[in-house]
Formats: sequence, C-alpha cells, structure tokens
Amino acid sequence: MARKKGRDISGWLIVDKPAGVGSTDVVGRVRWALDAKKAGHAGTLDPDATGVLAVALGEATKTVPLLTEALKAYDFTVNWGAETTTDDASGAVVETSDQRPASDTIRAALPGFTGEIMQVPPAFSAVKVDGARAYDLARDGDAPELQPRPLYVDELSLIEAREDDADLHMVCGKGGYVRAIARDLGRELGCLGHVATLRRVWSGPFEVADAVPFDLIDRDNQAEIETRLLPIQSALAELPELRATEQGAIRIRNGNAGQVLATAQFGETVWVSHAGQALCIGRYLGGEVQPDRVFKL
Repeated sequence: MARKKGRDISGWLIVDKPAGVGSTDVVGRVRWALDAKKAGHAGTLDPDATGVLAVALGEATKTVPLLTEALKAYDFTVNWGAETTTDDASGAVVETSDQRPASDTIRAALPGFTGEIMQVPPAFSAVKVDGARAYDLARDGDAPELQPRPLYVDELSLIEAREDDADLHMVCGKGGYVRAIARDLGRELGCLGHVATLRRVWSGPFEVADAVPFDLIDRDNQAEIETRLLPIQSALAELPELRATEQGAIRIRNGNAGQVLATAQFGETVWVSHAGQALCIGRYLGGEVQPDRVFKL
C-alpha cells in the first residue's frame, strides 16, 4: 500500500468556518495549505453555519473522540412563522403561522428544552438510516421517519426577542441539532420556526476568538498558519495529566505500561506527558499507566 503524501505535522488548527462551505471542505483546505499527511475534524457544522471548526492534524487526530464528546456552544436566530423542510432558511416552507410569541412566553418554554431531553433529528441530517444518510433520502423525496435520540442541553437562554425572530444561546453535548431545537420550540409556542443564522462560539476548550479566518488558509500563508497551531494537549484539558519517568516514557512509547510520577484514581483515563510533550492517553493502574493511544511525535 502506498504511503500518504504530505508532511508529518501534528496539532490543532481552530478555523472560523464561513457560511456556504462544508466542514469536510474546510479540512481539505487546511490539509492542502499545510501539505499535511493526515487531518480530520471534531464536530460537523452545517454548510450554512459559521464559527468554530476544530481541525486535527497528524497525531492530534487521536484526540478527536475526546473533543467530539465535549460540550459546544451556539448563538442562533430563530425566525418565527414558518417551518421548512430543512428546519433552516435553506429549505422550502412547508407550513406557516400568523402567531408570534412574546419574550416572556419564549423564556417560559425554554426549561422544557434543557437537561436530558429526547430530540428527533432534522430530516436533512447526517443520521444513518439502513446504511444511507438521512439527507440523501430526503433529497430523493423519501424523507425518513427518524427516531428520537437522547441529548444533553446544559443551557438554553434568550438573548433578544423581536416580533418576527429571536436570538438564543445554547450549550449542548454530542449529537445536538440546533435546527431541531428551533423547530420544536416553534411548535411548542404555536408559531412554528426555523433557524435563520447559526454560529458555534466554542467547542470544548476552543473559542471562536482564537480561530483562524478561513480566507487565511492558503499555501502562500503556510508559515503564518503554522504559528497558529495549538499543541495536541490543548484537547486534553478535561483529563488529569501525569508525568512519566524516563524509563516509563520508553516503555509507553513501545505500547507497554510505564511508570508515572503522580497518582489518579485506579482505572481512570489520563494523559501522560514527558519532556513537555504529550506522550499518550491511557488508564492509570496504580503507579503506572497502560497506554491506549500513543502519540508518535
């Protein structure tokens, strides 16, 4: 098998994704601009959405599952009075209403959409149905009947209400669809609704204020982009850090349990560093760590 072409470059690049660009397109452009051998992202954004898209390069891709599980925050605007096929402004209107909610009515409804809830994903979503993506089936005129899925919503608050729309802020866990929140909130209020604008303002430890503008991502700017790379351990803030001894580091690099200098709860998932670099993610087994994912830096 031929080896992938490109440079061995590792780290995180936080991109401010613009509207009209797909998440995989952003990853492809980053990989091209940096001539990187391997790249991926943690948490898809809809093409019309903007904001934080965390792109992992090289060995940082081993930490993507951790960031995928992290909380994420969104600012979004809901337009009242119409429900669409896609639950956002890109879809065709399927039903309308002349009703408009007052701000106090909106606030009173929000607690019903927080905590552990069940959410039916939009018909146009990446959910798989019998091996096919829901959005492919919907585009072919065979929109599937999707089943409710659990979602943790840490916060849902009203920022500003106007007659025909409202700005909201949401913090949620893995698998949340803001479009579905807008749809269901509109139904609950009796006025119908869909997402007009959507922006992810942070994802786990990564904030939009630290993101690289998409327009900067070009091969002519390769050196500047590299200065914006964050280390692998940027995505490991939620895990305890333990430091390996010299001999422990050698053993861990070879995939064996190695000695560490601090303690954690037995069986706890931790990350191990040595000489200022991330060494592995693994399980603490009392005096040593058994590596699950070793970073080959």
